Amino acid sequence: MSGDDLYHQPTMEEVTVLKDMATKLRIHSVNMTLASKSGHPTSCSSMAELMSVLFFKVMKYKDPRVNKEQRDPANDRFILSKGHAAPILYAAWAEAGLFPVDDLMNLRKITSDLEGHPTPRLPFIDVATGSLGQGLSVAAGMAYCAKHFDKSSYRTYCLMGDGESMEGNVWEALNFAGIYKLDNLCAIIDINRLGQSDPAPLGHDMDQYRRRLNSFGFNTVVVDGHDVEELCKAFHTAETTKGMPTAILAKTYKGRDFPNIEDQMNWHGKPLGDKAESVLAHLTSLIKNPSAERPAICSPKNDVPDVSLAGVTLASPPAYQLGDKVATRAAYGTALAKLAQNNSRVVALDGDMKNSTFSQNLIKVDKDRFIECFICEQNLIGVGIGVACRDRTIAFASTFACFLTRAFDNLRMGVISQTNLNVMGSHCGVSIGEDGPSQMALEDLAMFQSLPGCTVFYPTDAVAMERATELAANTRGITFIRASRPALPVLYSNEEEFQIGKAKIVRQSDTDQVLVIGAGVTLYEAVKAADQLAATGVNIRVMDPFTIKPLDWAAVQTHSAACGGRVVTVEDHYPEGGLGDSVLASLATLRNNVVKKLAVNAVPRSGPPAELLEMFGISASHIVRACNDIIKM
Repeated sequence: MSGDDLYHQPTMEEVTVLKDMATKLRIHSVNMTLASKSGHPTSCSSMAELMSVLFFKVMKYKDPRVNKEQRDPANDRFILSKGHAAPILYAAWAEAGLFPVDDLMNLRKITSDLEGHPTPRLPFIDVATGSLGQGLSVAAGMAYCAKHFDKSSYRTYCLMGDGESMEGNVWEALNFAGIYKLDNLCAIIDINRLGQSDPAPLGHDMDQYRRRLNSFGFNTVVVDGHDVEELCKAFHTAETTKGMPTAILAKTYKGRDFPNIEDQMNWHGKPLGDKAESVLAHLTSLIKNPSAERPAICSPKNDVPDVSLAGVTLASPPAYQLGDKVATRAAYGTALAKLAQNNSRVVALDGDMKNSTFSQNLIKVDKDRFIECFICEQNLIGVGIGVACRDRTIAFASTFACFLTRAFDNLRMGVISQTNLNVMGSHCGVSIGEDGPSQMALEDLAMFQSLPGCTVFYPTDAVAMERATELAANTRGITFIRASRPALPVLYSNEEEFQIGKAKIVRQSDTDQVLVIGAGVTLYEAVKAADQLAATGVNIRVMDPFTIKPLDWAAVQTHSAACGGRVVTVEDHYPEGGLGDSVLASLATLRNNVVKKLAVNAVPRSGPPAELLEMFGISASHIVRACNDIIKM
């Protein structure tokens, strides 16, 4: 055992300072929530000693009195998964010297970034929390990044609530961390026994918690969560344990040191009101040395490599022959590998679908940059958010698009977290064929379009897909790339240039009567319909939008006007929230436009792809009929 691994018991003076700091954090939490007339002081109180020991004894980060941006790559990471306890987190940073203590009284004001739950508007928050159960997945991603990509000594701590630990997402993350032996990750559960409306299911059955966490491959340490000496030793055990992550199971009491409130129901999410004065008096009496300076902050090792995520390009341009049949999902795998060849920070994650999404192509470039997340889609997205934090990687997460619905809340929180994550969803629409409706993504465009700032790509052919993947790697925020299962002909030359928000016209004449907009498999159906209509003397214009969000409004408006204001949209998606609705939005403020939407018009079934396109109203024959009908209007 090295000298650094030896446990040094804190002195009595250190213990007193840490106890006093815990009490100060409780006092701040009471005052802050009293001033804001809302918040969760009892949830803060149960974790006061945990926060005191973590911030003023255990964690390594640059001195906040000097370094105001605390998302430094070298610093230890802390995720408060029980985000409703935000006041005590803010109080810890204020006591550490990041900002004046007086600012704490601005909690929850519209003019303050000290919001009810933490968000990265603050320079010490990596991800938004408060939708319970998601923090550990993000923390696992951070720890994985430290261990495998940065190869750095920074550690990641994630503090959860006991009620929150019932979330399935938590157990997906525990499974992931245990399998990958993330010994630089410390999960902490604040087991204060009480939930919002009832006691937590396991109460204070610490042995039950211990056995569950052990079964997931964790070193578990059960402690009195209000004993700073026990906590110091537990965190040292976590730091020196190799080959497995550690879970600190802290037995605590909600409303600790709040007389007549501690361990009582019906105090969740309530400021103390007229009881605050007596509680504050009691807390103040507990402080042994009010004038003591806060302990020195432990500095990090600064062993994190400098990285650049700028200007990522394909190692070689697309190399297809016009007419070659290539599935866009296969072209995604090709593009991912090309990006990885050119930038060592491009990483891929998948949910046991890598041989269907073709993300496995990255393994041929560097197997160590591929993260198998198993059939756990919430954790897949959470880990992706974690490895992308602090701009450490360019992360691509992929699976069947239909299964991403499970992770929608993680994506929703990812937006609030200002995350940069690229998501590829394959096997979209009825065109997947015989596998049937449970495997068909028919809601995914609506889901991703609802996310503020999300860029939604829908590349039609292999060339467009390679360029979409390249563009996504250089785009801030969440991106979604929609991929099809069928192998379809290459439409574009290898030299074709693509831009976000710029559509392509693939069929055009001076006498076009209808603008038809399709993407993916339906664009090919639109081209077939154009040929059939041309044989009858009717010309139509065919548009490939490339991105659904942002949609090329100028192109839609210009080409609609050129076609007499007659527009038909056709999409392998349900009618709500997809391509058709985006086109309608682009024309909503203009007169003299008529839009006819073709979309999957019922819950589909198994069958051959071509027959399903026909049965559910998005085949060439339906486009022909729609064009003829709209011309007659």
